[in-house]
Amino acid sequence: MSTKPLSGRVAVITGSGRGIGRAIALELAERGADICVNFLRKRSAAEATAAEVRAKGVRAHLVKANVGELDQVKRLIQETVEAMGGVDILVGNAASGVLKPAIEQDLKSWDWTLNINARSILFAAKAAAPCMIEKGWGRIVTLTSIGSVRVLPEYSIIGISKAAIEAITRYLAVELAPHGIRVNAVSPGVVDTDALKFFPSRDMILSEARRRSPVGRLATPEDVAKVVAFLCSDDAEMICGQTILVDGGYSVLA
Repeated sequence: MSTKPLSGRVAVITGSGRGIGRAIALELAERGADICVNFLRKRSAAEATAAEVRAKGVRAHLVKANVGELDQVKRLIQETVEAMGGVDILVGNAASGVLKPAIEQDLKSWDWTLNINARSILFAAKAAAPCMIEKGWGRIVTLTSIGSVRVLPEYSIIGISKAAIEAITRYLAVELAPHGIRVNAVSPGVVDTDALKFFPSRDMILSEARRRSPVGRLATPEDVAKVVAFLCSDDAEMICGQTILVDGGYSVLA
């Protein structure tokens, strides 16, 4: 069996300069995929990720794009096709949001959060699908969270966007499966990344997650990346439209 099962594949990972997106980029590169690193603000972090990708012997291409804007989502895919010859794998990882109770949200917060987190996935998939359909093979993996089905402190509109992501995942999975494209979601548990620093209750969230974890620790970005990489492999051929939890058993406890 090849030690590089994704050799020759091109992967676009939104928001892949740091955090979980970076870990996914490096894991897919380790398995042979060429990587488009997408970023918005932190160019230095994205360039560092691209350098690490290239050190694994594969190609890396950087695209600065705000995936909350439709024209930039389309440009992200178009630039990748032009620079790397196509798109075989799409990972919808980019996420943002406004941490407020639901009744304190406004239209701007709604548009910002839903457009970046959920709408970007639908229209990136629409742009990338022709390449995948032409080859008869493709993988789309979305990143969601337990906040899609449970109420978490300060998470209201982000949780709504994650529920939308899971619905988008199911619809895309059914529509694209006949073309050899598999679409699934990964739902990490609490992962201590820079994004968590914006939560006022960060310390409480981390301590409670550790306390409740049957495996005795938090999930890491690398844990999540390995599951994403599996879903991108041919071994995951019969997994279609599912949401895979990577939380060390946290969510099964009452």
